[in-house]
Amino acid sequence: MLPRVRMTKYTHSCVRLGHGGGTLVIDPGIWSEPEVLDGADAVLVTHEHNDHVDVSRLTALNVPVYAPTAARIPGLDFLGVAAGEEFTAAGFRVTAHGGRHAHVHGGLPDCANLGYLVGESLYHPGDSLHVPERPVETLLVPLQGSWLKTTESIDFVRAVGPERAYGIHDGQLNERGLGSINGWLTRECGGRYDWLPAGASAP
Repeated sequence: MLPRVRMTKYTHSCVRLGHGGGTLVIDPGIWSEPEVLDGADAVLVTHEHNDHVDVSRLTALNVPVYAPTAARIPGLDFLGVAAGEEFTAAGFRVTAHGGRHAHVHGGLPDCANLGYLVGESLYHPGDSLHVPERPVETLLVPLQGSWLKTTESIDFVRAVGPERAYGIHDGQLNERGLGSINGWLTRECGGRYDWLPAGASAP
């Protein structure tokens, strides 16, 4: 991660990144705490599902919001981003990766989804397990979803090969389920994995 960058995890898939040049929030959805947006300078949205984007809060924020160009987010003005694009948000250099949401079931339509590599070091994949073709120091790894199995989360960490990984996309897990999944990733990911409760910061 860039020097003096502070990452704070919020409920489900939302994280807040801060450094001397600004504050960047990724995926503030309907389950994330309202205060995550206090003082935000820019927002990244990986895709259109409401557990990743709360339109009502973002429309009142009056800061740049970046999302996939093909995303369908009625009522929200955003700056469209395509896979492979590089841009600057809140003073952070950001690269977009991937392009589509992970397959769910039965041929249901997916949607546009971008993973964001921030500061050349921290990678938030959204609802996808796309492996970027760049080194990753800090990986945010989804833990649970209708599109996901635990073995896929483990394989994702191993494929990316980060220095450290933190669990996200955990808002529908109860305490027993969270303990089980965290146990598997801790055992199988070579000491790279940790989980942060909402409001906790790293590194």
